[in-house]
Amino acid sequence: MIRRNLEHPEVKATRYRAHGGGIAHMILDTRHLQTLMFLAHGSVAPGKKLLGHVDPMEEIYIIQRGQGLMQVEDEVCEVGSGDAIHIPIGHFHELTNTGQKELTILVVAGLIPR
Repeated sequence: MIRRNLEHPEVKATRYRAHGGGIAHMILDTRHLQTLMFLAHGSVAPGKKLLGHVDPMEEIYIIQRGQGLMQVEDEVCEVGSGDAIHIPIGHFHELTNTGQKELTILVVAGLIPR
């Protein structure tokens, strides 16, 4: 069993700026996982966004707290606590915090296909 939280020293050491507008931490990554690339925690301040980008792997964004606008390719929808958004491989995506409080997410990423 591997147990991690945001206060774990290994997780705290992975803090980075995510796509220009958020802060993220790798909770688990390929050092621990066999069939997934990572599980990350991210936060986006009010009025900020995770800038639009494309990744070479499948992802799922899970909104923990807050509200925002999620864009995947040409589709845009409001998202909030409890929503899970599937992002297929190679699809443009962007997340904007439209609320007055911090938006927090979990991101699960599959391995990059060979």
